[in-house]
Amino acid sequence: MTTALITGSTAGIGAAFARRLAADGHDLVLVARDTKRLREQATELHDRHGIEAEVLTADLARDEGIEAVAARLADRRNPVDLLINNAGFGNRGRYLDVSMADELKMLKVHCEAVLRLTSAATEAMRERGRGGVVNVASVAAFVPRGTYGASKAWVVQFTQGAARDLAGSGVRLMALCPGFVRTEFHERAGMGTDNIPGWMWLDADKLVASALGDLARGKTLSIPDPRYKVLMGVTKVVPRGMLGGITSRTGRKYGPR
Repeated sequence: MTTALITGSTAGIGAAFARRLAADGHDLVLVARDTKRLREQATELHDRHGIEAEVLTADLARDEGIEAVAARLADRRNPVDLLINNAGFGNRGRYLDVSMADELKMLKVHCEAVLRLTSAATEAMRERGRGGVVNVASVAAFVPRGTYGASKAWVVQFTQGAARDLAGSGVRLMALCPGFVRTEFHERAGMGTDNIPGWMWLDADKLVASALGDLARGKTLSIPDPRYKVLMGVTKVVPRGMLGGITSRTGRKYGPR
């Protein structure tokens, strides 16, 4: 069996990755901040699929949390074959309405942790000549929409650049860019979702299936739904100034309340 490590594994997209990978026979290292939820998840996946599920409690907004996960990824005796960098969150409010401490916390989780964990994982994977990393970003990466989108744009650029540098090594890297997914994400950020049209919502399990298919095909960028692929295609032809105005109005209509 191969082993996959998933950050932010107890809810949303991370939980969907855990379900799918366990069903496919992968052993798991489950990473999140809530030990009780991690243990419950590990027990359920072990009992249902017969896989081994290791629990690692870590807060990726803190150096010690990042270091603990990086050390597990660097363990050559118990190698991790697939890393899913999924942990993340959003801040409610526009630029300057959010405290600097909260902004820096988000950048630490979305950027610093992704950089350090990807580096720890891929160094060990390159030595073995195989492995994969999925860094969960967002379609927000492609529009000028605040610090959240900026952090996810960094994830996309970093992942695709690293994928080029590691081409031919046997290590695959892919940025996953979902749209709205029914998870705890918006609730935790205090964001209202009643005003988001039904057609914009994605199913987490279908999203994960599509993403893993894209990774197997060697893609470095996955936008796992035709609706969002069309929307992202439009962003390439709309002038940036106009796009900024559109996304600002859309954020007020469909974003936090």
